Parts: sequence; C-alpha cells; structure tokens
Amino acid sequence: MDHNFVALTFDCYGTLIDWETGLLAGLIPWLHAHGVHDAPEQVLSLYAELEPAAEHGAFKTYKEVLRLCMDGFARHYGIVLDAEDRELLVRTLADWRPFPDTVEALRRLKTRYRLCIVSNIDSDLIAHSQRWLEVPFDAVVTAEQVGSYKPAHAHFHEAQRRLGLEKNQILHVAQSLYHDIAPAQALGIANVWVNRRRGKAGTGATPGSGATPDREVGNLTELADVMGV
Repeated sequence: MDHNFVALTFDCYGTLIDWETGLLAGLIPWLHAHGVHDAPEQVLSLYAELEPAAEHGAFKTYKEVLRLCMDGFARHYGIVLDAEDRELLVRTLADWRPFPDTVEALRRLKTRYRLCIVSNIDSDLIAHSQRWLEVPFDAVVTAEQVGSYKPAHAHFHEAQRRLGLEKNQILHVAQSLYHDIAPAQALGIANVWVNRRRGKAGTGATPGSGATPDREVGNLTELADVMGV
C-alpha cells in the first residue's frame, strides 16, 4: 500500500470500539428480562434497521437516536418501555471497550501518521470512549459537530479541513461499508475496510452495502503491518 499518506481517519464504533459486543451487553439482558430470547444476530440485524431510520430527517443528537432505537426495540417486541430503560444504550455506551488489537495498533500507527476520528456520535459520548483508546488523536469529528450522520459527506470534508491536508494524503479506515467505505469512495478518498465480521454471516449492526473497498484487513494489527509500522 502507498505509504505516502500523512493521516489516517478512523470510524470509531465498530472499527476501534467493539460496538456489537457493547450493544448486546446492554440489550440481551434487557430482552431476557422481558421474555425475549432472539439470537444475538437477530438483535443486531434489527438495530441495523432502527438506527438509520432514527437518524433520518432533521438532525438529532446521537443520544436521541439511541433512545429512538430503544423505542423501536420495545415496539418490535411489544415491551412497555419505562424512562430508565429508554436510556439503556445511552447509559452503557461509555463502557463499550476497544477490540483487543486496537490500542497497540494505534500506538504503532501514531509513530508515523496523524490520526483522526470521524464518528456518528455526540462529542461528550466519544470523550468517554477516548479514555479506552489511550492514544491521543490529532482531530475528532463528531456528528454533533457537523450536524449530520455518515454516510453523508460532512464528516469527511471537516476532517480534511481540520487536518489541513489534500484528500490524497488521507487514508480512511472503517468497518462499515455502508457508513464509511461507500462515501469515502464517492469522495475519492483511499480506504481500507476492517472486516471485523470476517467468517460471520450477515452485516451485523450495520446496513449492507455493495461498496468495494480499496483494501481489506481483518483487524488493526494487520493494518499496522500493511502500513509498515
């Protein structure tokens, strides 16, 4: 791979942070408490439908998106949702942890590249996640800051502006073909798909997409190896 990149931009949840495990850690016990025992993959697939629908229309904070997702789960399963449970995903997100390979790979990549996060999240929520990532980022672009959600293009334009780089100096790294790889390709930004679901059927908590990445890796250790750090 071309090593002339100056900066790497990363999706956070699903790429750096293991959001599917985090989602299930909150949702499965709640569903079980209400007599629902669907398979985890079914729960993730439903989330992949609910989240984009919640983000549609006038911009709303990601906290409100998560509340609307909880409304959707309750409606789908016929559960009466109380105020405390409506905050379930908002409350538990701060404890979602990185994938085992994330922190060390970021340390390696930081020795050569500027690092930036572009995330469909609120600024206060990602601050909690950054403590788990440990490595300092040169820029963090959130949906709250740009007023839209990927796959819209505002995150990418803002990251380029903040980094002060041309797009051919940036490599975008992400797990979601739908949220990240497709818009990066549309903008002419080089990209790497981190296929965190390699060996699993379906697309998990993200909608499907026909986007074809420039390169595929299975984890960030493999990315760091490819980048020569």
